[in-house]
Amino acid sequence: MVADDERPDPADVDADSILERAGFDADESVLTRRQAEVLALRERGLRQSDIADRLGTSRANVSSVEASARDNVERARETVAFAEALSAPVRVEIETGTDLYDAPKRVYDACDEAGVKVNQTAPELMRAIGDRAGDAVRGREVRRRLFVTVAADGQIRVRRP
Repeated sequence: MVADDERPDPADVDADSILERAGFDADESVLTRRQAEVLALRERGLRQSDIADRLGTSRANVSSVEASARDNVERARETVAFAEALSAPVRVEIETGTDLYDAPKRVYDACDEAGVKVNQTAPELMRAIGDRAGDAVRGREVRRRLFVTVAADGQIRVRRP
């Protein structure tokens, strides 16, 4: 949360220039222009009520637009992760109930088989999987199925289907 004394003056924030500098193109984006505008203004610290006043709508409508925009962004991220997983030479499924300590060996074995080098030690790999899995891992236990992919350059991605 941004403290009120740290918030910008809503009149000083120009959504059009923010979107232009960020290279927003409504024809190419999964976001509508309104969704992008609301996200841009929120990222600059404006309150939903300030945005609603600016756009001539209700705070509830701004909240709804923002929620839809964030959902669209998350779906786009998942789509990109899925597309990258399809082309990754290494794909390892980590089943529910697996001990996180067992995951690095499974990934290393799959990488060896595919001829892909991972530049992470087992503890680093375990930490990366645990961190990227979010709430799918608790302690050492994998609580929801995970997919670990390794790109040809050794980059690791963790997905929760």
